[in-house]
Amino acid sequence: MKAKTLRFRMMLLFCSVVGILLAASYLAFWALLAHEIPAQLNRGLLDTARPILSDIMAEPNARDVERLDIPGQFFELLDADGKVLQRSSNLGAGPIDLRGLNVTGAQPAFGIGTVGNGESVRVSLIPFQQAGRQRIFAVAIPTLGTNRMLETFGGIALLLFPLSLLLTAAISAFYVGKSLQPINALTEHAAVMARNVTLRQGFWTPLPAASPDDELGRLAETFNHLLQSVDSAVRQLRQFVTDASHELRTPLAVLRGETDLVLSKPRSADEYRSTLAVFGEELKKLTRILEGLFTLSMADAGQLRLRCDPLYLNEVLEEACALISPRAREKNISIVRELGEEIAYNGDEAFLRDLFLIFLDNALKYSPGGTQIRVALKKHGDSIQVRFEDQGMGISAEHLPRIFERFYRAVPSSNGEAHSGGLGLAIAQAIARAQGGRIECQSALGAGSAFTVVLPLVSSQENVLQMTLNRN
Repeated sequence: MKAKTLRFRMMLLFCSVVGILLAASYLAFWALLAHEIPAQLNRGLLDTARPILSDIMAEPNARDVERLDIPGQFFELLDADGKVLQRSSNLGAGPIDLRGLNVTGAQPAFGIGTVGNGESVRVSLIPFQQAGRQRIFAVAIPTLGTNRMLETFGGIALLLFPLSLLLTAAISAFYVGKSLQPINALTEHAAVMARNVTLRQGFWTPLPAASPDDELGRLAETFNHLLQSVDSAVRQLRQFVTDASHELRTPLAVLRGETDLVLSKPRSADEYRSTLAVFGEELKKLTRILEGLFTLSMADAGQLRLRCDPLYLNEVLEEACALISPRAREKNISIVRELGEEIAYNGDEAFLRDLFLIFLDNALKYSPGGTQIRVALKKHGDSIQVRFEDQGMGISAEHLPRIFERFYRAVPSSNGEAHSGGLGLAIAQAIARAQGGRIECQSALGAGSAFTVVLPLVSSQENVLQMTLNRN
């Protein structure tokens, strides 16, 4: 069977609950009336009988009951065996038909009887003593009005119940439809976004929220954040795949071209050696790209595991500067070190060295000959700052927010070389975050750039003492 819509199920549930409540309310009210009306009649019978009984008990020989002729009220005086001793004149010759109603004990008995031509009456039998003898005083009043009231209420209830259900169904249809309208709008908007997933410019547009403060508004806002993140991730992934394929295409094309060239005819040993050297350089580029991609994938998955060994940051930074110095001398660029005091730290020495080499490599790559690269290390409050400042071409303001994206280059390098295949700053940011730090950048086009690695300060005396012992 085809599943019912949410609107239909909500209407059915709403009408069922209201129907049950209405039926229960009508039945309860009818039961209350059916109980309360006889109780009121019983009290009325006792109130009516009380003054008459007083007269009968005061004058045992009087025939007061026979003189009573009150419209809508009937009276009889009975002996202990139920024989009629006196009856009111409005009863005529016929007694009150008690329908088997009997008195037990000294308490009044109440029931239904008939008088005259079968008119239904409410009867009360009240036992009392008259001149030492047991007597029973019967009082009756017609029940036609009360029965008619109950019948009228029942008829009205039978008429109102289906009308109430129809009105409830109409109200619930309108209200449920109105309540589900934002959901329909969200569904249609989500369907549009689903069709736009393949668009290169992204698929996400804000979901409509009629009332941002209610549950649906908060749901739409939550989905907006989720879909915006997914859209951003999809675009980054699409851009990443495009850039990665572009970065890998160049070294692979070089390798293929060199291979075709060297296999086209016999070569000398020097030519083979030269070709193998080209192979080696291109394979190094591919290796750097793949290693960078692996590092970033581990960082994205939260599984980039860094060692936490005691070390001195100034020594790691000095080693990184020494590794880059030969290339700096080739370009006539001097590296000015301002390392200051020794700073103890807990971290992964290999990753920290790679982190520093990335900034040194970028500074060297984009700096002209005859300039300086300043490397400074200092403590600042509760953090450690490692600053790399060059005198290169700088980065324009519109590029600064994107320089840490993978394969994003604000300015291509002059010689076509790229440390980590365009992944350098992305890897640097991943390493810094894994160490609990961050990277800050200040740059102006034509005035050079300054990157500052901010790491949390480790001031444990035990670590400092342990490193001192290790060095000794």
